[in-house]
Amino acid sequence: MEVNQLINSSRPFLEWLVNWHHGRPVLELSQVIEGAGGPEKVAVLAVDVVTGFCRQGPLASERVGRIVGPIVRLFERAHELGVRHFLLPQDTHSQEAVEFMSYGPHCVGGTAESQTVPELKNLPFSDQFTIFPKNSIHSALGTGLDSWLEAHPEVTTFVVVGDCTDLCTYQLAMHLRLRANAFNLRGVRVILPIDGVDTFDIPVEVAEKLGIMPHHGDLLHLVFLYSMAQNGIEVVARLV
Repeated sequence: MEVNQLINSSRPFLEWLVNWHHGRPVLELSQVIEGAGGPEKVAVLAVDVVTGFCRQGPLASERVGRIVGPIVRLFERAHELGVRHFLLPQDTHSQEAVEFMSYGPHCVGGTAESQTVPELKNLPFSDQFTIFPKNSIHSALGTGLDSWLEAHPEVTTFVVVGDCTDLCTYQLAMHLRLRANAFNLRGVRVILPIDGVDTFDIPVEVAEKLGIMPHHGDLLHLVFLYSMAQNGIEVVARLV
């Protein structure tokens, strides 16, 4: 397939995708909680909202850093409405993590990069956070997240935010959705507000100079939001 052919054949879908993105609804968090049957049945999950992706380090991204504000507001609103389940899967890599072969060393355990961003850590209820250190882009492999889910079967509504849309956020939201599908857990909702999710961008010309793979942030963000929605995850503009 040639480039021009792909561009031309993709145009109708891309136009539809942009319009779909712009048309995502805004949900009232209070109504989400009421629909779940109470705040004890709701969990907010923020994946990789750590210094190494949002503030400093070789994989830190300014555009990813911009989701911190909306996530903090979501946490505050959820806590105000009675939610007490705040789950934070976070990169806390071993010194010799195999993943470094793909992404380079980052967020090593014990370093500032692996720490929750101060804006979340300084919330007055941060002692209620459950942190799941992880050594890969998957939040449930070797982390204890599945054990938590098994111990809290009453939680049926999951609000997922974090980074990156096409990596750790995708893996987490899809795991929650597919786990419910696999075990026929009816009534489970996985909600993803777009204002609390993003991915990084590496233009082709920059990637070629550095000898790495490029990463089209805008396109991959939209495509993976679409993929999540296609699989039953509720992709919304934001929760208020």
